[in-house]
Amino acid sequence: MRIGDTVRRPVQPWTATVHSLLRHLEAVGFPCAPRVLGLDKEGREVLSYVEGESGPAGWAKVVDDRGLSAFARLLRDYHDATTGFSPPDGAAWAVGTHGGPADGEVICHGDFGPWNVVWQGHRPVGIIDWDFARPAPRLHDVAYALEYVAPFRDDAECLRWLRFPQPPDRRRRLELFCTAYGLSSSSGMVDAVIARQQENIELVRRLAGQGVEPQATWVAEGLLQELDGRVAWSRSQRRLFER
Repeated sequence: MRIGDTVRRPVQPWTATVHSLLRHLEAVGFPCAPRVLGLDKEGREVLSYVEGESGPAGWAKVVDDRGLSAFARLLRDYHDATTGFSPPDGAAWAVGTHGGPADGEVICHGDFGPWNVVWQGHRPVGIIDWDFARPAPRLHDVAYALEYVAPFRDDAECLRWLRFPQPPDRRRRLELFCTAYGLSSSSGMVDAVIARQQENIELVRRLAGQGVEPQATWVAEGLLQELDGRVAWSRSQRRLFER
């Protein structure tokens, strides 16, 4: 719920850990994350409101090369800003991970899609919805983002829902994202995306089994079958992404 220049959200078991991450980002000068303002009288977390467009409007922002590259650079800047972060004792993350990052890991956002970025015009100015943040390799977020912005979707969905005016050149977009992020190669990225898709299926199934919403409703409405279909499409169409 938005109240003035703040956003109020229910407190979760991982909220304290996420707050420590957001405070770290503020301390190191990362400008694109909400600021922690404490708790309100109803026990909800209070975060600063980030002005701009997000949610469904985000899809149109990453269609052209400028938006796609800015999206990738934002992810790289965020990952770099998490280096040196030490979570509090007893840190708990939503996905069941505990503690801090191992060697070679950063704190991934866990849900880095166009809908969770706030835009002002063509410029991304904020990242929201931090519930799935967790220690993981950078590739965890990179592969997740590429599923949605390459995208690993058929032409009909790209034209109908993802704001593309014509079928996208998925191979070029994948390579452009990887270059803008700072990777030296896109080799192996298709397999990484497929693995990430499969991991997401297991996460949704587990959370739904625990009664967590909205995953429980999603599964009841048949989402797992849809997610299985996306993996099958990615496997059958990998020629669209690889040389």
